Amino acid sequence: MTNGKTIITCAITGNLTKPEQSPHLPITPEQIATSALEAAEAGAAIAHIHVRDPRTGRPSMAIELYREVMELIRARNKTLIINLTTGPGGRFVPSIEDPRIAGPGTTLLQPEKRVEHIEFLKPDIATLDCNTMNSGGEVVINTPRNVRIMAERIRAAGALPEIELFDSGDCHLARDLIADGTLKGPGLFSLVLGVKYGFSATPETMFYARSLLPPGAVWSGFGIGRAEFPMVAQAYLLGGHVRVGMEDNLFMSRGVLAKSNAELVAHAASILRSLGATIASADEARATLGLA
Repeated sequence: MTNGKTIITCAITGNLTKPEQSPHLPITPEQIATSALEAAEAGAAIAHIHVRDPRTGRPSMAIELYREVMELIRARNKTLIINLTTGPGGRFVPSIEDPRIAGPGTTLLQPEKRVEHIEFLKPDIATLDCNTMNSGGEVVINTPRNVRIMAERIRAAGALPEIELFDSGDCHLARDLIADGTLKGPGLFSLVLGVKYGFSATPETMFYARSLLPPGAVWSGFGIGRAEFPMVAQAYLLGGHVRVGMEDNLFMSRGVLAKSNAELVAHAASILRSLGATIASADEARATLGLA
């Protein structure tokens, strides 16, 4: 990591976490923006943003909701790095009668639709999922063709792609995208550990995943659920940056809900400092990532 400074990303609300799982989950644009600003005060340099329908709390891809969140953040904080998701729109649920036909719960969208908000709003970073995998009883589909289309449009919008890796095959696809010029190397990567049927959240797995990254890559690693805080320590010890947030985990400890994203970030920062880390400010993170 550049200059020994560790970047903390906070994933504010996510796509799969349900409001009924925690009364503290941010739902409305104002709640999401406020939570991101509080996370920044606690030590996060990057806010990873999904949006939700304010009436139902369910995932949304509405550009006006993303715009409102970004405007609310920028009105109070000009330097926090804004990272918008492009993950929604890749889920397929085969119907029981004919598995070739999409059933209820399918969200598949054309790749161009999944990056429209990036093209309109031009955030600092946009995620780029490389995974095609089982996800619960459903399937997430990101074909190489679709990933290439999204990567090219993200880059054309001036956003930095953060390449999300859920299993080893994703790493090989990402390296191919760099080799053929679709992505610029050495790249910014995020190792997602603990999703069922993907990378397991263990030290051995993170070490292996890191070994598959291009030389010189900037990367973060994070764990889902109870693995969140152990993987904060593991990522730092292996030379990576870290991520926490209510997208990935709702608990401070067993049975104890986090009251805010800021609480999760503050605990991660405490773990990092206890290991000797220095937490990167947003300006320092911008320098590390080559962002304006």
